[in-house]
Amino acid sequence: MEQSAPDPNFTFAFQPIVDVNGREVISYEALIRGPGNESAYQILKQVPAERLLIFDQKARVEAIVLATRLGIACNLNLNFIPQSLHSSTTSISSTLEAADRSHLAIERIVLEVTEGEIIADQGRFAEQINEYRGLGLKVAIDDFGAGYSGLNLLANFQPDQIKLDLTLVRGIESHGPRQAIVRAVGQVCNDLGIDVIAEGVETEAEYTWLATEGVRLFQGYLFAKPAFESFPPVHYP
Repeated sequence: MEQSAPDPNFTFAFQPIVDVNGREVISYEALIRGPGNESAYQILKQVPAERLLIFDQKARVEAIVLATRLGIACNLNLNFIPQSLHSSTTSISSTLEAADRSHLAIERIVLEVTEGEIIADQGRFAEQINEYRGLGLKVAIDDFGAGYSGLNLLANFQPDQIKLDLTLVRGIESHGPRQAIVRAVGQVCNDLGIDVIAEGVETEAEYTWLATEGVRLFQGYLFAKPAFESFPPVHYP
């Protein structure tokens, strides 16, 4: 029997999510990297399709171990493939067990899923994930606004956070249609009690427009680039 190739070696870089009002880091997102700081793409392309969900599960465990070894004192955002929920009984339990072993409270774990990944069956996803949310786990929708089902998604499932896609953020200070969309999304999220994070913020002009509109949570190069196996210093505009 032919054996599959071993999983590639990997580690993580960490990028902060900041609250500009309190001038504090509220979370770090764990971003997969190679041992030589190779990109996530370079690592994930080495993982066979049939191993991807198992690798996804394994990566979250390793991210928790590294983050706690570095002394994380805030939330930890971890990427998550929703298909894992109905393909593995341990997809989330293994993450929670790793957090328990590392003395990281469940309330400090935020699972990030992209808008497009849960289009197929939003109701089933909500039903499955809400059981864990009842234990304190948080959920964020990443790349919000990049797909075609954003508002339907918020109607069927209310996450704890949404992360505005960088295509909405880029150059927003001079783009009227993007401004209108972000204002509308902000109002909906405010009504639903969902935190809005502007990700991919690179310029002070982008930041200033968003902050003026009431956005207080940010992630992007303007504040800090991902740091390889460490937590980077943060710049506040």
